[in-house]
Amino acid sequence: MTAFDSNVYAERRKQAAELVAARSLGGLVIGTGPEFAYLTGSWTTSHERLTALVVAPDGIAVVAPVTDIQSLGLQDAAGVEVVGWRDGEDPYRMVAQRLGEGPVGLGSSLTADHVFPLQSLLPHTELAAEAVAELFMVKDAEELAELAKAGAAIDRVHQRAAELLQPGRTEREVADELHALILQEHKSVSFVIVGSGPNGANPHHDFSDRVLEAGDPVVVDLGGAVPSGYQSDCTRTHVVGEPAEAPQDFLEAYAVLERAFSAACEVARPGITAGELDSAARDVIDAAGYGDYFTHRLGHGIGLSGHEQPFIIAGSNVVLREGMAFSIEPGIYLPGKWGMRIEDIVRMTADGVEPLNRTRRTLGGNNG
Repeated sequence: MTAFDSNVYAERRKQAAELVAARSLGGLVIGTGPEFAYLTGSWTTSHERLTALVVAPDGIAVVAPVTDIQSLGLQDAAGVEVVGWRDGEDPYRMVAQRLGEGPVGLGSSLTADHVFPLQSLLPHTELAAEAVAELFMVKDAEELAELAKAGAAIDRVHQRAAELLQPGRTEREVADELHALILQEHKSVSFVIVGSGPNGANPHHDFSDRVLEAGDPVVVDLGGAVPSGYQSDCTRTHVVGEPAEAPQDFLEAYAVLERAFSAACEVARPGITAGELDSAARDVIDAAGYGDYFTHRLGHGIGLSGHEQPFIIAGSNVVLREGMAFSIEPGIYLPGKWGMRIEDIVRMTADGVEPLNRTRRTLGGNNG
C-alpha cells in the first residue's frame, strides 16, 4: 500500500518526464530506494537483481525480475509499463532499449554492479542526483504533512529523554530505552546518539558504556521513519542533574550556540542561498572564538531520506525556496571535554522558516 493516492505519484512522474524533456536527456534510470519510492510509492529492494524505473522521452517503465513484480505493488500506477525479466535474460539491455538519444541520468541509489553494465551499453551517462533533487527538494502539501507528523513523533520521544539521563546509568542503557521509545512513535529507528561528556565532542558518536555523571553535558540526537517513510531528526543537549552543575565554559558556549541557531532562523527567507544561511550561524560562532569547533555544515534536507538536498553548507549557491524542508543544527565540539548541538527540522514558508520540532531548546537538566 502506498503512502499517498496514486494520482500524487502520477503527477511526480509527469514532472520527471518534463525534466527529461527540458534537459534534453535520453532518460533517467532510477534504482530502488527513496528516489524510486518518491516516484512510485514502492519500497521494493532489488539486491543483486536489477529493478529500475526508466523515465524516457517515449514513456515510463519499470524493469524488474518477474519474481518481484507482484511485490512492487504497481498495479495502479497509471502510465507505467511493467517489464519483467527472467534469470538468463539481460535486464540492462531492456533498460537501454527504452532510452532515447542524449545523456542518460543514473540515480544515486544504483549500485556499482548495476551502473557498470548500464554504462557499457550507453554512450553517455551522468549522475542524476542534481536533476532528481530538483524533483523532491520542494515538498508538496502531502509531504509536509508527513514531515510534521514525523517531527511531532520524535518530539514525544525527546520529551522523555531528560528523565532517562540519571547518574550511574550508561549511554547504552539510555540509548536502548530511547530506541524502544522511537519504535512506539515510528515504524523504524534511523539512529540514536547519546554522547555524554567528552563523547559529545564527536558529532557522530552513537553510544557507549560510559557511565553518566552529574554535570555531564549530553548530546541526544534521534531519528526514525514514520509509516509513510518520511524521516524525523532532532537534537537536544541536556545536562545530567541541573544545568548549574555543568562546566562553566560549556554554559558560556551554549549561550553562543543559542544565538547562532536564532540568527539562522531569523534570516531564513525564500531567496537566501544555502551558503548565506550557513554563514548566518557560523559567523556568530566564529565571532565568539569557537569557529574551529563547529566542524560540520549547518544542515541538510530531509524527506524519504534522512539526509538529502538541499545541503546547508558554506559556499553553496543553492537558492532556498518555499516548501523546502531542512535542518538547522549548529554545534560546538571541544575535543576531550564536551559537545553541544541544537537541531530542528524547519519548513520554508513565504515569511521564513517554521519549526517542525517543538520541544524546548533551552538547556535543561533531568530535573527540569
